[in-house]
Amino acid sequence: MLMYEYKLDGTKAQYAAIDEAIRIVQFIRNKCLRLWMDDHANKNDLQCYCAVLAKAFPFASSLNSQARQASADRAWSAIARFYDNCKQKKPGKKGYPRFQKNNRSVEYKTTGWKLEPDGRHITFTDGCGIGKLRLIGTREIETFPAKQIKRIHLVRRADGYYVQFAVQAERHVEHVPTGKQVGIDVGLKAFYTDSEGGTVENPRHYRKAEKRLKRLQRRLSKKQKKSQNRKKARKAVAKAHLNVQRQREDFARKQANALVTSHDLIAFEDLHIRNMVRNRHLSKSISDAGWGRFLHWVNYYAALHQIPVMAVSPQFTSQNCSACGTLVKKSLSVRTHVCTNCGVILDRDQNAALNILQKALSTVGHTGTDAPVSA
Repeated sequence: MLMYEYKLDGTKAQYAAIDEAIRIVQFIRNKCLRLWMDDHANKNDLQCYCAVLAKAFPFASSLNSQARQASADRAWSAIARFYDNCKQKKPGKKGYPRFQKNNRSVEYKTTGWKLEPDGRHITFTDGCGIGKLRLIGTREIETFPAKQIKRIHLVRRADGYYVQFAVQAERHVEHVPTGKQVGIDVGLKAFYTDSEGGTVENPRHYRKAEKRLKRLQRRLSKKQKKSQNRKKARKAVAKAHLNVQRQREDFARKQANALVTSHDLIAFEDLHIRNMVRNRHLSKSISDAGWGRFLHWVNYYAALHQIPVMAVSPQFTSQNCSACGTLVKKSLSVRTHVCTNCGVILDRDQNAALNILQKALSTVGHTGTDAPVSA
């Protein structure tokens, strides 16, 4: 499934209609969740309940019927995730479904919209009154048959409204073998260090924007509640955070793509990032680094290039000597590995990357590839 995204150009009335459709989605999702809480309804019950809501509430009937069903699917997705966590006896909170307060998207399936032949406009034909909108972007969505477009998302962000097309198609990439295998050790000083000694600088997007974000947040806190100035200040804060998010995502994708195209095997530590961010001294820096997104894109691009990606156990990768295997204990502040047995001297992170690669090569043929990342 491929995703194509465009920014939407419309009038204030059309944007207001999109907001109303988004509110209806939230209303239906929360009503379905309440039905499950009261009557332990199943997925089919929630789907049937959409028609009941449309009859009982005239404003809900204006939304396309398949979009209403997609809203019920959102509620069931949260419920199913809760059930799965309980069955798997996941430690800690199980993610009991909550009522949604700030929904930002609406999903259409195969009806309720029409893509114009020029590929530059889309018309929504349900009763919400959204109408015809212009698509801003360079993608050529009109090259795909309409039958291949399975879903459409309307998304509200801080800087405007967007539409996402989910196209049923496969992306083919021919990998050029390089004969190189690499282990990577993600960190905070350097974004990652590879087994060849190469490093990628940590961009620290949030840290660089933190001063401006704090200033905007102070301005927001001083505005009178429910005033127009407060709405403007809140929008400025949201835009600043969105910019940081996009910088982090762009950096992760580019670095992952460069890493995959230049190697035939990649190994990394199977880190439990959710547990690591509980450290109050390092949580902000770990979140700012965005390891989870980076490793997600490494797996994604590796699947396209059909090269193996292996997640290995992180135990003792920093303490063991990559040359002779001797255990050399060191604190986190010690950045150089000096082996007391063989005398090898390496950067701490490069030594860890070499151990990661050795672990991966020793288990080839015994474990699967494309291991999931705990983020």
